[in-house]
Amino acid sequence: MRTTRLLVAGFSAAILLTTTAAAASAAEYHHYVALGDSYTSGPYIPVQRIDPLGCGRSTANYPSVVAAALHPGRFTDVSCAGADTTNMTRPQKVPFDGTNAPQLDALRVDTDLVTLGIGGNDYGVFGTLTATCPGLRASDPTGSPCEQHFSASGTDTIMAAIDNIGPRVEAALATVHERSPGARVLLVGYPRIAPEQGYCPDVLPFADGDYAWLNSVEEALNRTLSDAADADGKAEYVDTFGPSRGHDACARGGSAWINGKNQDVFAAAAYHPVKAGMAGVAAVVLKALT
Repeated sequence: MRTTRLLVAGFSAAILLTTTAAAASAAEYHHYVALGDSYTSGPYIPVQRIDPLGCGRSTANYPSVVAAALHPGRFTDVSCAGADTTNMTRPQKVPFDGTNAPQLDALRVDTDLVTLGIGGNDYGVFGTLTATCPGLRASDPTGSPCEQHFSASGTDTIMAAIDNIGPRVEAALATVHERSPGARVLLVGYPRIAPEQGYCPDVLPFADGDYAWLNSVEEALNRTLSDAADADGKAEYVDTFGPSRGHDACARGGSAWINGKNQDVFAAAAYHPVKAGMAGVAAVVLKALT
């Protein structure tokens, strides 16, 4: 246990030093707006905000860590669990009888920094995977039953859905530029969930062969986001998949950025970033801002 605590402490110190150094080199910002889904909002990561509670918006999510490092004149976080690109311009109903206003309504003419993490919920991509794949592992533990399930028609329907996400993200970026023409806009990708090698079915209960497929799905989604930023021509794509290598859900010794299958209402939602993951993503974002 002592070794684990030392590893966690060392990792946290490294993140803090990286974050501080990056912040010192970043420009001064007057109004920072954070937009996105649950990988931005941080459901169950303490301390949760209640504006509205159903958005699962943490005061320790990566936008909050970035804001704490940059000290912008004003910080507005409207990210919300369950959001997809339609919720950039439409209100979103959330649990506990709440509503999150259209996220782009938070933008102002003088907004000069925007981070956006969106796309994984479009066409139900992430939710469909986490709801379906664990239940298929028992049928073929060493095979790839989930990939086969979604390719039964001869077409990988998950990959096909991802192909359609790009135009939606491009449209969202275009509206961001319209409302905040002077803003620096960062489109933040998704960190890795599965390891490059090895398995941990007790934590990530996908069939062994589906680990590689899950990685390919994430790579495709992140590639779609990167292409959307390129097509936009003004936004910058921030890769978190590469920097999160070794910090997947299977990582040991407190180095995981992603929670596994077990929901922890005092730490993180299932298959979502933990506090250390948010700190890690924040360090990557701050490095991009230098």
